[in-house]
Amino acid sequence: MQVDLENLTAILGMAVVTYATRAGGLWLMSQVTLSPKLASWLRHIPGAVLISIVAPAVVKGGAIEAVAAIATVLMALRTGQLVLAMLTGMGVVWVLRYAPSIVSLVTASLMTTFYQV
Repeated sequence: MQVDLENLTAILGMAVVTYATRAGGLWLMSQVTLSPKLASWLRHIPGAVLISIVAPAVVKGGAIEAVAAIATVLMALRTGQLVLAMLTGMGVVWVLRYAPSIVSLVTASLMTTFYQV
């Protein structure tokens, strides 16, 4: 495998800039005293970013995505555990997309076995 020096330099440069931006932001925020209102506002940013990523998929998707989104929200409200809520949403999508195929495959296999006997 041959390494292109120009590409390697670009990748390393991007890594340095990314690290410097994050480390600089952490250092800068450690120098600032946050008001309770600003701290509260900053705590809501991760949820807003997550919703801005998920909402277009739900709106653009069909009934399966809508049902999964509702199941995710209900699980999050009921348990307060976001990881469990996300796993629930993923499980609902998986079941609604693939379970009918699995059920028909098993049924066809059983019917074939039954009628061959």
